[in-house]
Amino acid sequence: MEKARVYLVGAGPGDPELLTLKAARLIATADVIVHDGLVDDAIMDMVNPAARLISVAKQRSRHSVPQEGINEILVREAQAGRLVVRLKGGDPFVFGRGGEEAEACRDAGIDVEVVPGISAAMGGAAEAMLPLTHRDASSAVSFVAGQCKGLTDQNWAGLAGKGRTLVIYMGVATAADITEKLIADGVSPDMPVAVLERVTRKGSRAIRTLLTDLGDMIGREGVASPAIIIVGEVVLKSDAQDKIRAFAKQAEQLV
Repeated sequence: MEKARVYLVGAGPGDPELLTLKAARLIATADVIVHDGLVDDAIMDMVNPAARLISVAKQRSRHSVPQEGINEILVREAQAGRLVVRLKGGDPFVFGRGGEEAEACRDAGIDVEVVPGISAAMGGAAEAMLPLTHRDASSAVSFVAGQCKGLTDQNWAGLAGKGRTLVIYMGVATAADITEKLIADGVSPDMPVAVLERVTRKGSRAIRTLLTDLGDMIGREGVASPAIIIVGEVVLKSDAQDKIRAFAKQAEQLV
């Protein structure tokens, strides 16, 4: 396999069986793996035993390596003639800063290729049997970040409501603010919401409630990142019995 190349590889939402064949092959043969903290241990077990591992794990408001530093690592390792895999949870081009890393490599004259992965939204929705689009409920899907550059800087008007699905990444810590923002934009407080936690991994959960209860439910259930929030009537199209139990419980609390 040719050297001096960077591959931006999507590791998917966690389950190693959801990797593409190309991703699995590159993980097993790379000289250097530059990986996020969200990459599941089962996937890291597939890494070439001779590969050098460089962790660039990020947490809310605390990055072990700033983005500029990650870019420099990718360029430096590739310029040394190594096959470099930048391994990211989900898909590199869905809130993964893959675009910035690809630009840095191209600017340095490094060949770069993107290997897409199943995003958390796609993997989690499939696991929960929750269609993101449905002819009876939604013909449009939007993806937003719940803390990217601050909620006040983002315009979500028209992204949520009847006939639309809104998927929110990185929104657990700001769930109460998200509820306030959406209701202020005209979304009904009774809009169905699902929180998908640790999607496709051991201990994954799909919890359904109403928009007005979102922040309280996250605290009540002890929801922790990684998790995504889905807002829209498509939530009602998931498992019927689970839906009935969840909404009956919420109705009692909200009356």
